[in-house]
Amino acid sequence: MTDIASRLRRAPRPLDTDKATEARALCGWADPATAELIGGTAGCSPYLANLIGREHDWLEAACADPEAAVTAELADLKGHDIAALGPRLRQAKRRVALIAALADLGGAWPLEEVTGSLTRLADAALQAGLETLIAPEIARGKLPGMTEADIESGAGMVLFAMGKMGAFELNYSSDIDLICLYDETRYEGLDQHEARSILVRVTRKLAGLIGDITGEGYVFRTDLRLRPDAAVTPVCLSMAAAEQYYESVGRTWERAAWIKARPCAGDLSAGAAFVDTLRPFVWRRHLDFHAIRDAHDMRLKIRDHKGLGGALSLPGHDMKLGRGGIREIEFFTQTRQLISGGRDASLRVRGTVEGLDRLAQAGWIESDVAEELTRHYRAHREVEHRVQMIGDQQTHMLPSNEEGFTRLAAFMDLDLDALKADLTERLEQVHALTEDFFAPGHAATDAPDFGQEVTARWPGYPALRSDRAVEIFDRLRPEILKTLSEAARPEEALAQFDAFLAGLPAGVQLFSLFEANPQLTRLLVDICATAPGLAQYLSRNSGVLDAVIGGGFFADWPGVEALRSDLADRLARQPDHEARLGAARVWAKEIHFRIGVHHLRGLIDAGKAGQEYAELAEAVVAALVPVVIDDMARRHGPPPGRGLSVLAMGSLGAGRLSSSSDLDLIVIYDADGVEASDGPRPLPARTWYARFTQGLITALTAPMPDGRLYEVDMRLRPSGRQGPVATALPAFRAYQQDEAWTWEHLALTRARAVAGEPALGEEIEAFRRDLLAQKAKGETVEADLASMRARLSEARPASGGWNLRDGAGRLQDVELFAQSLALRAGSPEREVPAQIRSGQAAGLIDEEGASVLIETGDLMRRVQCVARLLTGGGPLPDTPAEGGARLLLREAGCETLDDLRRALDAAAARAEGVIAMALTGVEPGDAG
Repeated sequence: MTDIASRLRRAPRPLDTDKATEARALCGWADPATAELIGGTAGCSPYLANLIGREHDWLEAACADPEAAVTAELADLKGHDIAALGPRLRQAKRRVALIAALADLGGAWPLEEVTGSLTRLADAALQAGLETLIAPEIARGKLPGMTEADIESGAGMVLFAMGKMGAFELNYSSDIDLICLYDETRYEGLDQHEARSILVRVTRKLAGLIGDITGEGYVFRTDLRLRPDAAVTPVCLSMAAAEQYYESVGRTWERAAWIKARPCAGDLSAGAAFVDTLRPFVWRRHLDFHAIRDAHDMRLKIRDHKGLGGALSLPGHDMKLGRGGIREIEFFTQTRQLISGGRDASLRVRGTVEGLDRLAQAGWIESDVAEELTRHYRAHREVEHRVQMIGDQQTHMLPSNEEGFTRLAAFMDLDLDALKADLTERLEQVHALTEDFFAPGHAATDAPDFGQEVTARWPGYPALRSDRAVEIFDRLRPEILKTLSEAARPEEALAQFDAFLAGLPAGVQLFSLFEANPQLTRLLVDICATAPGLAQYLSRNSGVLDAVIGGGFFADWPGVEALRSDLADRLARQPDHEARLGAARVWAKEIHFRIGVHHLRGLIDAGKAGQEYAELAEAVVAALVPVVIDDMARRHGPPPGRGLSVLAMGSLGAGRLSSSSDLDLIVIYDADGVEASDGPRPLPARTWYARFTQGLITALTAPMPDGRLYEVDMRLRPSGRQGPVATALPAFRAYQQDEAWTWEHLALTRARAVAGEPALGEEIEAFRRDLLAQKAKGETVEADLASMRARLSEARPASGGWNLRDGAGRLQDVELFAQSLALRAGSPEREVPAQIRSGQAAGLIDEEGASVLIETGDLMRRVQCVARLLTGGGPLPDTPAEGGARLLLREAGCETLDDLRRALDAAAARAEGVIAMALTGVEPGDAG
């Protein structure tokens, strides 16, 4: 055992010197350090002393290479008949348990190697037993359709290791928790009923083979009670029945159990597929904070049932279930995984230590908390192993008397007082680190006495229709009302919160989220007090709050390329087309909300918000185009010819959107002479691209459980509403060259390829530039623009004040004139300020006029961006809420709302003067 001796940390101090001496005498081959370790072990543990005596001949070879010894034992389990297999399995258990104990005590193996060796033994024993029991059933034809080739896969039966076995964390004298299922698809019709009865019988025999105590001992005590509805279901049931159970009545504790589950014997591929099938059950899509309450209730029930409540007392303390014990760390880890694992796939790991590490890496818990809990977990498991090694008992209880503590201290090579002090400190620290997470203290807060007429309506809202929702909300209510009462205008804030609450379809999940994250209450009140439109958006899309605590919410804007890549990666992980569309909605709504909150909090201004809204929309379109193409290609073959390009028009083309903007899009394709697609159901090229376009519109606009993404307007395509939804490149060229009206050329000044084939997009851009340069020589642009302005003025007369878009000199007028300048200058610029400067450079407007138009457009755009954030797209009220008013004034640089209205009217008048002078040579109001 030189490997262990070379790394020997300590040798247990023996209490039974006769046993220690006897053990040393059996190991004359050992070096002094190894002999001391073996003797000390025998002197502290009657159970291990017995194993050393029985296996001393085998021990000599095993100590030379413990890892190889374990591997050899596991490899020798197969090939035995049923009569010989039971004794052989028990012999392997003795040997692996002995070498694992010595390697653990000698410091040669870390915790993971000790628990891993015991778990690998359990896996191998179950696989050997299953094959031995299945083989004769197949030979007798009792399993229809199965042959000798199906023995290794258990004839479709799979054993799932649960709990510590699933995570390779078996303790020294652990029982094993199993769920036994079979793949019913391997049997047809009535054959399944016959197979089920045989597999149930095999399961019972296997449990006895592994768990029964004989003259040779036992392998592992086996527990089959974690299966679905164990009181009424057979010990082996079909995967279809199990799936139906979990989908309909599965509980939080069962979700937690499946975190660690893994197929360990039998049909491992079918087992892996079943684990994948259960993923939506285990890992909820949204952050699942009500799992905290379920876990806390479970902890309390266990404590009450076991009588483990009250203050810490070391004698007889349960290291697993008691205060500050192993289960506290496991519950803390698994519950945090349940909360966040649906959103963060990196958390879907089985091991407790690995789970803590992943949670810290992803920012879900503090690194120092993870490190402390990991240290305590390892120390707790070491104590657990020593307690179990003394007598091979499945116990987690500390000794109940001084004699027992003296033995345990000797076995751990510690002084008695040092052991007790260390245990007390660790148990109390674990309790302190975990208890507040499960049962956070809430300071008693009296709810302010205001808004009683409003709050009286709350019990009738859908969000408060369940007892569970009411229970959680009652705990939140005092703090919510207190925070609302501190808003600048409490009644306004309460009214908006009331509208938010009324719009919620359900409350348990969201209220649990608020209870676990009090900072969200303040954010919600800020939104209600400032931006009713954003509060309304939040009530329809409350899942976006997950993003606030999901890490990175307040980080710098990543940019359009990073957004494209992130969304494309997320969609690629989805199983089907509908799931991709749903995932796109969740992702986009979270980022849309992020932009609004950043703007609301002053982290970005309106100009930056407009850019971010546009980049978000561009990323969504760019990521969904290949998704729709793939869906089309699956049925009808890939795009015929060169492919397609999606052009963004209007505000998206110019790279500036607001929170409620529609998307103006055009789809242009080039079939390049290819008449039809090549696929299972070929389509003519024109039809293929038309259906693609309809599919893209559906992907963006269809209402789904997570809402819709955008409204889409395709009226800017050639022939408007009457033309085909997708336009062939030659037809687009010809139309723009020979038939398009001036307004269509004006729209083209803002066109930009945002998705599709890059080469085709570059070709369209080159054509756009050439066309604009050519049309700059047109003689009717000014007259056409004047006519358009007159029609717009008649259809939407100016009303001043908060009317930011319509009317002379207002936003639409400035943008239209900017487009005319770009067209007349033959400029490829798309954004309003750049288009105006291109007109100035071409001598179409002087510098002073250009500055007036740029300043007016900028002011109108900034106020419009805030207004749409505040209202959700509707008109601003005459007197916005206090918080909204502050945001408007901050963006505009004005002192009062009256100052802002006057500034808007004055800017519009100046802009109207510049435009009129440029078009007619006469300022408004001049006699002529």
